[in-house]
Amino acid sequence: MDPRNMKEYYQRAFQPAFVKGGAQSMMTSYNSVNGIPTILHEDVNKVVKGEWGMDGFIVSDAGDLLGLVKDHHYYDTYKEAVAHSIKAGIDSITDDKEISCGAIREALSEGLLAEADLDKALTNTFRVRFRLGEFDADNPYANVPESVLCAPAHGDLSLQAARESIVLLKNEKAALPLSSSKVGSVAVIGPLGDVVYRDWYSGTFPYTVTPFAAIQQKMAGKKVTFTSGSNQVVLRSAADGAPISLGDNDVLQVAAGSAAETFEVCDWGWNSLTLQSKSTGKFATSADDVHIAAAADEAYGWHVKEVLRLDEKADGTTGIRTWDGKPVVLKEQDGKQLLTVAEEEDTPGTAGNNAVSAANSGSGDKGAFKLDVAVDGIAAAVAAAREAETAIVFVGNNPLINGKEETDRPGYTLAAAQEQLLKEVYAVNPNVIAVVIGSYPFELNWAQEHLPAVVYLAHAGQELGNAVADVLFGDFAPAGKLNMTWYSQIEQQLTDILDYDIIKGKRTYLYFEDTPLYPFGHGLTYAPFSFDSLQIAPAEAGEGWIASVRVTNAGIVEAGEVVQLYAHAITSRVKRPVKQLVGFERVYLQPQESVTVQIAISAAELSMWDVTRDRFCLETGVYSLMAGSSSSDIRLTAELTIEGESIPPRTLTHLTRAENYDDYSGVLLDESKESGTCVRLADASLAGWLRLADVQWSDAPAAFEARVSGGAAGGTLTVRFGAADAEQAAVLTVPAGGEQQWQTVSASLAAGISPQADVYISLSGSVRVSSFIFS
Repeated sequence: MDPRNMKEYYQRAFQPAFVKGGAQSMMTSYNSVNGIPTILHEDVNKVVKGEWGMDGFIVSDAGDLLGLVKDHHYYDTYKEAVAHSIKAGIDSITDDKEISCGAIREALSEGLLAEADLDKALTNTFRVRFRLGEFDADNPYANVPESVLCAPAHGDLSLQAARESIVLLKNEKAALPLSSSKVGSVAVIGPLGDVVYRDWYSGTFPYTVTPFAAIQQKMAGKKVTFTSGSNQVVLRSAADGAPISLGDNDVLQVAAGSAAETFEVCDWGWNSLTLQSKSTGKFATSADDVHIAAAADEAYGWHVKEVLRLDEKADGTTGIRTWDGKPVVLKEQDGKQLLTVAEEEDTPGTAGNNAVSAANSGSGDKGAFKLDVAVDGIAAAVAAAREAETAIVFVGNNPLINGKEETDRPGYTLAAAQEQLLKEVYAVNPNVIAVVIGSYPFELNWAQEHLPAVVYLAHAGQELGNAVADVLFGDFAPAGKLNMTWYSQIEQQLTDILDYDIIKGKRTYLYFEDTPLYPFGHGLTYAPFSFDSLQIAPAEAGEGWIASVRVTNAGIVEAGEVVQLYAHAITSRVKRPVKQLVGFERVYLQPQESVTVQIAISAAELSMWDVTRDRFCLETGVYSLMAGSSSSDIRLTAELTIEGESIPPRTLTHLTRAENYDDYSGVLLDESKESGTCVRLADASLAGWLRLADVQWSDAPAAFEARVSGGAAGGTLTVRFGAADAEQAAVLTVPAGGEQQWQTVSASLAAGISPQADVYISLSGSVRVSSFIFS
């Protein structure tokens, strides 16, 4: 992650929380940045506490301090880990108490840590605790009663937040809002139609209102039906056809004389399914890692053990695997056969290859089952849709399955079963409204092309159902906007998931040049809004400017709009964003009402990070300011001429850090424990280079010197002027050595080669370079 990406994009997203919002705490992340674990990164002290002025405390993520030894393998001992973390800005440790405290004592006794370091960390933590009144005699947070926690006002706020978050993605021919007085019947369909899920960091809801319940209330006295679209099945042993039932402690079993249990199978895609008992409402789970029992209230946990995987075998039977791929078999116990998580000796088929064996083992195996479909979920949904005037299909994700903390989702579309559900319902009833409840963007290409209306919201809490129903039936006009670009073909339109260079990779709305499915800032409403009279004027107090635009609700219903202001630097030393959001304002207007919206523009919003001088810079030039309803729906444009700075030419006769390049190919940034960051090849078998542009030479350089490490194989640095394949001006051989064994190498520049404004430094082998200088 190079300095421009870091300063202009990744850090800038966090800055307002501290500079404007006064945030008093932050948790460092588990990952490394340029090879440096963030718990040790210099920007915790330098940027967060220094530049942003955060005078609260920094806390480490759970287990991360000890993870420097166990996971990152960055230090050999816990005393080193704790000492360097505290010095790097960690004020509060979230880790094993005995090990952490013992490591602190060792670090103190060996001089790795001073008491002053602890005093500093404790002062930062206690400062916030005193501000909160924790040590006051009448601490306001000591005994907050449930009546306050669950006060009606909090429910009202939850409803408001959920309403305002809803995004209307498509609304062809004014399919929405629905009229409860005109619509005679509604079929609520889909796995998210009668449930409210809590997310991973959610609290426990005091109550929930599902979409189905809220729509029933809107349509009081009229027909409203619900079907999940999921199959209901009876499981049987493939060996003798005996049904699976619920036994002691609801463990799934095969037992003589026991009644078959019916399970609703919700398919979340990519062979991640949940089985919910129809008689108890409980989910099948491998929670004890021994048996499968219908004992869980919900699919939830760090490891979601309610996920089961069903593998269709060649002979038509089905194998069952747990969330982590372990086969499930029938095992004899007390005269019953219990569904048991297989130990190695119990694994059917070929030992050591559970997925393959589960898929191919025959019906004689204890791990072979048959699924009798009692209710065809798609057929039931189609029947309900056929009989209703309007079908509202709720699709999306379970926030704990196929994508959460530490788990990347396996695909970008809706689950295949949900895609099929939408298509089958639409085939019998064209009046389909799709409501997508999800944790992230989806590829909704088919829905966008075919369905009349598509609505999106996140897992929005206890009032989710009321909020959705209010929007669907016009009691609240949606005004939510997408805070991410939604792509139509993510794998084709984006670079690798680990490519953090949004500038060169043309990622996000800032640099994306293709056509997205839904652009950043997109969101429709129930009334047309007009924009006029965009004006830019200097701010009356302080620096910066004020943009004003007149906005009118040109419709016949009250509605909301989010006025968005984007900027683009028309001229610049470097590649600048196509558009960059610099401000926005939400307004709610009555029909034909107008208001003048004012948006402040700071110099900081228009600044870029100058790698030649290691600081932000507001460039002299002309800036295009664009007001509109989304990043692609620009209504008005104005130009602003700014007398700022002109970035001077580079001077490479001063020490230059290798990370401060202008362009690159085939390289990435890694750690130099000596000086912070370095550049190395992404693939040591391929070529790569750095380019430094706009270099001014007062005199022709005669020599080149670099700070390097050779790594396991060693290699070369090659200097060229003008082009990456130009004649070699110098070749420096770097011998093999340790990755962090730094040395200085130098070479004279070849005579007769004129220096150019563009300098290329090519790398080969396992060479790393942290800095260089010409003389």
